[in-house]
Amino acid sequence: MSLAPAAVTDAELAPRGWIGVAPSAVQRAAVLFAGIAGVMFAGVGPLLLGGLQAAGRLSAAQLGQAGTVELLAMGIAAAGAGPLFGVRRLRLIAFVCGLLMAGLNYATTRVSGDALTLVRAVNGLPSGVLIWLTTAMIVRAPRPERWSGVYLTLQTLAQLGVVAGVSAFVLARFGVDGGFICLAALGLATAVAGLFVPPMFAPLAEGGEGPGGLPSGRGWLALAAAFCFQAFILAAWIYVEPLSRQSHHPEGTAGLAISLSLGAQVLGGGAATALAGRVSWFKALMGSIALATGLLAVFAALPTAPVFLAASAAFGFVWLFAAPFLTPLAIEADPTRRAAVLGSGAALLGCSAGPFLASLVVSDTDVRGALALGAGLAAVAMAIIGGLHLSRHRPAVSG
Repeated sequence: MSLAPAAVTDAELAPRGWIGVAPSAVQRAAVLFAGIAGVMFAGVGPLLLGGLQAAGRLSAAQLGQAGTVELLAMGIAAAGAGPLFGVRRLRLIAFVCGLLMAGLNYATTRVSGDALTLVRAVNGLPSGVLIWLTTAMIVRAPRPERWSGVYLTLQTLAQLGVVAGVSAFVLARFGVDGGFICLAALGLATAVAGLFVPPMFAPLAEGGEGPGGLPSGRGWLALAAAFCFQAFILAAWIYVEPLSRQSHHPEGTAGLAISLSLGAQVLGGGAATALAGRVSWFKALMGSIALATGLLAVFAALPTAPVFLAASAAFGFVWLFAAPFLTPLAIEADPTRRAAVLGSGAALLGCSAGPFLASLVVSDTDVRGALALGAGLAAVAMAIIGGLHLSRHRPAVSG
C-alpha cells in the first residue's frame, strides 16, 4: 500500500455534490457573513489603529504589536477551532463569537496602551473561529476554489465599504472610538446571523495518513506553502508607503496605490471565481506567484509613480487571483481535506509572520530588504507546490 494519497486532479475536483447535507442559501449566506465579520479587522485595522496612535492611546511600537497579536490570535484560533469544537453546535459557537466580538470591540474604546493590545489579541480568537467556520463550509463544497474566491472577493468588497464609510461618516464626527462601535455593532449582527448557520457539518472523509484528525505529512507541506505565500505577500506589501517615499513619489501616491490594489484585488478574486474549474489550479497558482515575484523587482527598481501605481494594481490582482487556488493544492496533497480546513489558519499566521520577518531586514533609509525576503519566501512556496504536485501518486494505468 502506497503512503502517498491518491491524486486529486482538476477533473476529480469537478462539481460532485457537497460533503454531507448541502446548506440552504440562507445558511450559506449566514456562514459567509460570519466569516467576513471575522476577518473585517484585517482590512480596517490599519485605519483604526492609526487613529488610536494619533489620539495618543498607542505608541508606534504598540500599534505594530496590536496588529500583529490580533492576526496571530486569529490564525491560531482558525487552525485550532476544528479540533477543539468539532462539527456540532455551530449555531451556538457563531452566536457566542459574535457577542464576544461585540463586547471586545466596545472594550477597546475604554482602554489604552498595553491593555488595548491585550484586548485586541483576545478579539482575534472569536474572529479566527468565525473564519474557521467559513473555511469548514468551503472545503465541503463541490468546487472549493470557487467558494474560496467568492469569500475572498466579498470580504475585500466589505472591507472597502467599511473603510470608506467609517472614513467618510464616522471618524470626523465620533473619532476613532466610533469606528470600534461600528465593529461592535457588526459583532451583534454576527451573533444574529449565527442563529442561521447550519447546526452541524458532516465529518470529513475518514482515513488518510494523519492521526487524530490531523493532516498527512503532505497536507502539512501544503499548509507550509500557504504560510509562505501569505508571508511573502505581506512582507512586501506592508512597506508600500515607505517604498513610495524612497522612490521620491509625490505625496498621496502610496494611498492611491493602496486604493488601486484593493480594487484590483476584487477583480482578481472575481476572476479566480469565474475561472475555477476552467483552468489548471497548478498553472494558475504557480504563474501568479511567478508574476508577483517579478513585480517585486519592479518595486525594487524604485520606478516612477505611474509605473509604481500600475505595479501595485497588478500585485493586488495576482494576490487575490492566486489565493483561492491554495485550497485545491491542500486537497490534492491531503484528500481527507483536513489540511484544507486549516488553510485559513496557516494563511493568517503567514500574514502575521511576514511583516515581522520583514522588519528584521529593513532600515530607516532602505526598505528593499523586505522585497528580497518576499522573493525568497515566494521561491520556497513555489518549490513546495511544485514538489507536491509533481510527486503526487498517479494510479497505474492497466493494459
